[in-house]
Amino acid sequence: MTTDTPQTLPDGRPIPLTTGDELPMLQSWLEFHRATLALKCAGLDDTQVRLAAAEPSGLTLLGLVQHLAEVERNWFQRVMGGLDLPPVYGEGNESGYALDGARGIDEALTAWRHEIARGREVCAGRALDGVGRIGDGLMAGVEVSLRWVLIHMIEEYARHNGHADILRERIDGVTGA
Repeated sequence: MTTDTPQTLPDGRPIPLTTGDELPMLQSWLEFHRATLALKCAGLDDTQVRLAAAEPSGLTLLGLVQHLAEVERNWFQRVMGGLDLPPVYGEGNESGYALDGARGIDEALTAWRHEIARGREVCAGRALDGVGRIGDGLMAGVEVSLRWVLIHMIEEYARHNGHADILRERIDGVTGA
């Protein structure tokens, strides 16, 4: 496989680059994990994506999509872009996990994809060593590089895709990927 020919798995997810420059390689791993989350939600209805994994957890696929929309906004737009933006799902739902009965999976996926696209725009042309500053929380004021943010985002998605695996299996028995 070469770095200039995008390859996909039979399920349509992009295969992460195995050789090449660091920035495209990190971006390809993040794209793989984003596509994995979308795959975990594919074909499910609004009732199914609201099913929690197991008590006492209230974690749902819909909540994961909303959370990752917020995570995308935070790391790429707020931290790397220095933008002052409200939470995607409003004050009081900074994590994105809280569900709204009127919002379904299609709306959540659209918002998530919008945050991804906006983050790409904000970070376009930035070097891996370019820095942003964390605005709040335990690491408030700390400078982080784009490299650090990309690695963190890959970790964030990988962890949550593990949760999504369990949720999807509980919903309809689909496993793998």
